[in-house]
Amino acid sequence: MSNLIPPTSIPSPAVAVKERVAASVNGLYAIIFCLAAWGVAIWLFAVSGDELLPLLVGLLLFLLTCLILTSFTIISPGDTKVICFFGKYVGTVRRDGLRLTYPLTLKRRVSIKVRNFETHELKVNDSTGNPINIAAIIVWQVADTAQSTFAVEDYEQFVKVQSEAALRHIATIHPYDNGHEGEPTLRGATDLVAEELAGEVRARIAIAGLRVIETRISSLAFAPEIAQAMLQRQQADALLAARSRIVEGAVTMVESALTHLQDNDIVQLDEERKAAMVSNLLVVLCSDSRATPVVNAGSLYT
Repeated sequence: MSNLIPPTSIPSPAVAVKERVAASVNGLYAIIFCLAAWGVAIWLFAVSGDELLPLLVGLLLFLLTCLILTSFTIISPGDTKVICFFGKYVGTVRRDGLRLTYPLTLKRRVSIKVRNFETHELKVNDSTGNPINIAAIIVWQVADTAQSTFAVEDYEQFVKVQSEAALRHIATIHPYDNGHEGEPTLRGATDLVAEELAGEVRARIAIAGLRVIETRISSLAFAPEIAQAMLQRQQADALLAARSRIVEGAVTMVESALTHLQDNDIVQLDEERKAAMVSNLLVVLCSDSRATPVVNAGSLYT
């Protein structure tokens, strides 16, 4: 974890703005008021005749309802509206439904739903210099609607680019496999690598008001140009491990056979015949091919 980005090195956002709640009310009440105001205005226009005052009152009611109409906004579940009044951020409305907020404002929709994407398959060198192909799945969400709107130009593109940069860094500080004792590897410690990746992506995208929910390595393999050589190395390692297990078992079986012969006084063998018996048994037990028996018709010493 020491190779991750330290918090002090994370740049502060150029636009220092934090999300706050914008005042809003149920839009149904405003609709009822507008309908009532229109009815009164129409009635005043009808009965005013040549009088100026009813006409002015009716006109004011009509203009007031038009102003109120600019305050309506519809918010679906999982969405928010960022409210700006002549370029100044005034707050965010998170309550869904038909809402009435400040008039003459610009309302920008920002989704707070959980989203995910898979990075491109990146070709990088691990800590030992081997080229590998790696990709990851990033699950993320908008946490601060104001920062995501004003701190970066395009927060969706921002999280994708920063996630790939973090994935490259994580891949270069770990070996693919066969690391030192206790050292986490990309193939053997996928959960730990995923946690490190989540921490680094979280640190990189915090300035945009975004948060990481989960990260997972979705693809991991050697690059095609060394894949065959690495496969041969893995096969050789597996063959050596199998041979070591076979030899260990064969030695145990030979030791058991000699002990059984001696304890039960079945046959007495000198050291030279014991060595010959051990050699023959090891050849039979460790050989890849089936042994062909030879029957000795003479004595043991001929």
